[in-house]
Amino acid sequence: MEDDVADVAAARAGDEEAFRRLVERHSRNVFRLAFRMTGNEHDAEDAVQDAFIKAYRRLDQFESRANFGTWLHRIAANCSYDLLRSRQRRSEMPLETEADESDARSLPSPEPSPDRLAHSADVRTRVERAMARLSPLERAAFVLRHHQGLSIREIGSALGLDTSATKHSIFRAVRKMREALEPVAEAAS
Repeated sequence: MEDDVADVAAARAGDEEAFRRLVERHSRNVFRLAFRMTGNEHDAEDAVQDAFIKAYRRLDQFESRANFGTWLHRIAANCSYDLLRSRQRRSEMPLETEADESDARSLPSPEPSPDRLAHSADVRTRVERAMARLSPLERAAFVLRHHQGLSIREIGSALGLDTSATKHSIFRAVRKMREALEPVAEAAS
């Protein structure tokens, strides 16, 4: 994106307004990634803030021929992953989802039948629980692969893993997700 190239160059030269434009342009997508990885809004906001601080401090390391959005997403993925690992070390219950207004906004439209709504709610709950049971590494690899569409190589680079370990992490996450969702799939058929 040409705007990113110009704004990165200006931000490197000390133009704070240029970096603000980069934040505004990319914050929504970075938050989406962080939310998918951390499972709650508060942690996602922390990861996003950390990601932008790190990006600002490392602007001189950004290679202009690369895509700034991709580079920023890798930083955000690492920040989210680090947050998940630190949470695990503190032995907190990982990834508890918070019931709030965003849950109501994510419900399907009122046209489906009550049975369909109940099934959708059950599926959503099972997906959230299954994601919460993944290790931080599995969750990060799964989100980067299946939500962000990154390649195995890109995921390995973002998480500091070799190709084999990356594939294995994704495989374990997918297997756990399938096991958790199998009862729902059987009930639907």
